[in-house]
Amino acid sequence: MGTLLGIGSRIKHDELGAGVITNVTSKHYWITFIETGLETLDLDTDFEVIEAVEDEVDTISFYEVEKTLRGLLKHYSDISEVVPIADKWKGGSITLNPADPNLSNKEIPIDTFFHKIVMVRDRIRVMEQKINASKNLDDQEKIDLQQYITRIYGSLTTFNVLFKNSSQNFKGEGKKK
Repeated sequence: MGTLLGIGSRIKHDELGAGVITNVTSKHYWITFIETGLETLDLDTDFEVIEAVEDEVDTISFYEVEKTLRGLLKHYSDISEVVPIADKWKGGSITLNPADPNLSNKEIPIDTFFHKIVMVRDRIRVMEQKINASKNLDDQEKIDLQQYITRIYGSLTTFNVLFKNSSQNFKGEGKKK
């Protein structure tokens, strides 16, 4: 491998066209291409250098450090992102009514129920990451498992009404057009 190109270097790739290096990590160039947007390419990928910027390159980006730290925290603790419940549900409860009138109802604080829904979501995400990172599964097996996970998310969209921020909702396959 030759000298690393610095951020701002302009390149031309045979398939992806013209682009600009926007980040450099220990393994990849992050390149924003005019036609396809952001792509990551291995450092040894062949492309034509149009204009090289040869600033010193820190091959460990802040993003990688943050990602690694977040991964360690998630792996060794029970810390997950803060997911607020929608204001209208705060302090509420869910009542489960059995069909048999001789049995008593079960009342659950909605905050407790919501916390469990968020934990399920977080564990599905971890499972999804482990599937995608697995070296023991081939691409087709990963795709098949990913489709099951997408369907699981779709089944859980009923609970989206509980989330304060829609960006944290469950998302399934969506409607096909």
